[in-house]
Amino acid sequence: MIHLKEKFVVINITSGFTPAHLKLLRSLNTPTKIQNYLDSLPTNHEPNGDTCKSPLTVLKSGNAHCIEAAMLAALCLRLQGKQALLADLTADNSDQDHVLAVYKDNGHWGAIAKSNHHALGFRDPIYKTLRELIMSYAHEYVNYDGKKTLRSYAGPLNLKKFDKQGWANSDNNVWFVPEALVKLPHKPIVTRTQAKNSRPADPCRRAMSNVKRDKEETMRNVPFTRNER
Repeated sequence: MIHLKEKFVVINITSGFTPAHLKLLRSLNTPTKIQNYLDSLPTNHEPNGDTCKSPLTVLKSGNAHCIEAAMLAALCLRLQGKQALLADLTADNSDQDHVLAVYKDNGHWGAIAKSNHHALGFRDPIYKTLRELIMSYAHEYVNYDGKKTLRSYAGPLNLKKFDKQGWANSDNNVWFVPEALVKLPHKPIVTRTQAKNSRPADPCRRAMSNVKRDKEETMRNVPFTRNER
């Protein structure tokens, strides 16, 4: 059980999880195991409207999209004694944004992520800085026209600050998490000139970058006007 003591109030972020849920979460005790589980989890295509489910609701529903999966991964890392950190990747207006669960291992950054596009998922912890990690996505961040669209990033955002709001175990949508990501200062990864002069992906790379895990894919316009891969 993980809890936070603050002003004599105990906040149990795993309250509401069943013994089976907790057994599963604790079994996902390495980044590789977490990623493998996310890869096996069906994508939430939001057939009934926009969602931003907590990890508890993800386990109950059995599906997740990008940020929902990132929060679940962050919770697994938190249960291992690591920080629950998210990073936000932002694209230009022709593409969708993306969210990663990021972590450090032996002083190097890695990432766990769920994306319908296979190239935007897991990264081994081999990157010296967060920016270096983010840049590893730049050439694979390609829209259907072959344009490289990654423009900026923000984070890490520590989800511990939302313990009181129930980011891990709320039965309601936890929109306050993506809203906080959007409000973070975003650091550009390319200048306007660099973006303009960027070579489009060739047909082979375009095909590889847009190989989808699921046949169904939708664009989701959430309340604060962003999309996610």
